[in-house]
Amino acid sequence: MQAAGPQGRHPRAWKKTTTAGQHPVPAPDLIARSFTAAKPNDKWCGDITYIKTWDGRAYVATVIDLHPRALIGWAAADHMRTSLITDALDMAIAHRHPPKGVVFHSDRGTTPRMSSGKSWQALICGVRWDEPGSATTQCDGGINAMAESFFAALKNELCNRTVYPTRAAAMKDIARYIETRYNPRRLHSAIGYRPPNEVHNAYRTQQVAA
Repeated sequence: MQAAGPQGRHPRAWKKTTTAGQHPVPAPDLIARSFTAAKPNDKWCGDITYIKTWDGRAYVATVIDLHPRALIGWAAADHMRTSLITDALDMAIAHRHPPKGVVFHSDRGTTPRMSSGKSWQALICGVRWDEPGSATTQCDGGINAMAESFFAALKNELCNRTVYPTRAAAMKDIARYIETRYNPRRLHSAIGYRPPNEVHNAYRTQQVAA
């Protein structure tokens, strides 16, 4: 590295942003720190982070399929209301058309709540899949490690070294990163040092052949 001149990218100091709130949503931990899945649309996870821009913070919500580690849904806004999360879920649902029973894993922050006071679990279970217990929340970043890992990669590889004039510019750059680097090219040790799209396509090919 000294001879060639490249420099490593170092992540910034981690800051805790998840708080349980005054009325935490009760939900079982169906993931139990097992961020693997035997097939697509078996386990999903998601979370929210923010990106700094000259216009203020851009809040980004994501949905990840734990089988191929692929980003299948995302959304950005200038707020953290429920619509931000449902927009990301709507994108994931449109892309994957998941079967009944898919588990969606999130942490137990104050964000995943409906403005009407209904619980986030009721939104997912009652509206999306009608599957009791298909949402799981815990107030601990380590219990949502897959989502945190993606945010670390996103910020370390892209956002922390970019100055965005607007939220729209930030989201355009993030979407480009997801679609042209993270999903099709970024290697993951947990899936045999392959990119998410390759793992997903290999599974689909295997199912068609079977």
